[in-house]
Amino acid sequence: MKPIISLLVLALMTGSASVNAQSTTKKAEKEVSKDATKAADKTAEVASKGKSSVVDKVYKDKEGPNGETIYIDAHSKYYWVDKKGHKEYIAKDKLKNKK
Repeated sequence: MKPIISLLVLALMTGSASVNAQSTTKKAEKEVSKDATKAADKTAEVASKGKSSVVDKVYKDKEGPNGETIYIDAHSKYYWVDKKGHKEYIAKDKLKNKK
């Protein structure tokens, strides 16, 4: 009788270990995915800011609503680069003077 009980306990423990391993794997996948997204966003931001500073003019006297660097493109439009590397166009009257 004891060997049967020990086999059942062993089987239950093995089954719960595989469930824990699966949940741990899913958590790890989510963390890796989140970290990869952060790295990709930062890379896009740095690349976009680098390109903007070379191709377009930097508006030295003004800044964005939250202190962002303002660029002027070839069509005289004002924009700043967000954390995902996208250009956010802004009207000239919404710019703030630098301190």
